[in-house]
Amino acid sequence: MPTTARPQQRYDHRLRSIVQRTEDLTIATDLGVPRSTARGWLGKTPKIVVSLDVTDLRASELHQEVLELRRRVKKLTALLRLALALLQSSGFTLTHARLPDGRDKTRILRAVDRAREFVPLRTLLRFLRVSPSRFHAWRRRQRACALDDHSSCPRTSPSRLTFPEVRAIEEMVTSPDYRHVPTGRLAVLAQRLGTVWASPWYRLVRQHGWRRPRLRVHPAKPKIGLRTTRANEMWHIDTTVIRLLDGTRAYLHAVIDNFSRRILAWRVADTFAPINTVTVLLDASRAAAPSDPTPVVLADAGVENVNAQVDALIQTGVLRRLLAFTELTFSNSMIEAWWRSLKHQGLFLHSLDSVTTVRRLVAF
Repeated sequence: MPTTARPQQRYDHRLRSIVQRTEDLTIATDLGVPRSTARGWLGKTPKIVVSLDVTDLRASELHQEVLELRRRVKKLTALLRLALALLQSSGFTLTHARLPDGRDKTRILRAVDRAREFVPLRTLLRFLRVSPSRFHAWRRRQRACALDDHSSCPRTSPSRLTFPEVRAIEEMVTSPDYRHVPTGRLAVLAQRLGTVWASPWYRLVRQHGWRRPRLRVHPAKPKIGLRTTRANEMWHIDTTVIRLLDGTRAYLHAVIDNFSRRILAWRVADTFAPINTVTVLLDASRAAAPSDPTPVVLADAGVENVNAQVDALIQTGVLRRLLAFTELTFSNSMIEAWWRSLKHQGLFLHSLDSVTTVRRLVAF
């Protein structure tokens, strides 16, 4: 016949401690503890109980601490997700990457030691994507103070640089005192000074990303070029040469308005003749809207812009001419920038076999 065991009552250790300390049985009996049980507590040696300090807090204090811990967990979770997203987007992983600097390895080992109190080592290594053999190899080399992948001494090959030599090269490359010396001549200077005798300078500069301190100080580059306030106030004219597949050349003349950036007239010719400049200027005058002041034509001092035919047109009073960098401090860069865009983003994407093809592509 089966018998049921009587369940054993368990009481809070703090109640037993109070009874043993005060020897007052009524404290326990008032809470429903049998008198015989409370009397048995007096005859026993007090037990050492390890408990959390939160058990001494009130319910309101525990509720407040739980809310604070929840907020902290949410914050840490958000930061962890942000760090993981940044790590995944960068594509960095320790699986196929080397850490030659011993300080980086020491930083990772210390972080693993702190996290091992809460997370198993196997899980940490899986998260870092570091094999156990690699991790324990770092641990052994840490005890031997040899976490750096390249020891400075002794040399393993005759042409291998030591760390002091690499530091000396970095100081000379990045020093403002040697910014006027080319990198190749800087290597020869280091040999003459007895600082470094090897010469893989270009490779070291490329690997470490060292920048020569050649920041331009004087003169300051102009930020804003020539600007007008209305259309037909100033025009830019220039000629560019386009080489064809058979070796011949095509000459493209154009006039652009400074204010509207509009191409007023253009002409493609197979010969370099001054009459083409006159023809383009006359076409631009007819295409432009009538204006009270006479338009000013900004041109360079090339023979296509300074000749008898163009001078005769200027003397009629239809246009005024200014020579860039001669009568004006500004350059003719606006139409030159348009040449660059037209060639590299349009013409050079096609097979330029004849002047007719160039004329057809320009007239798009």
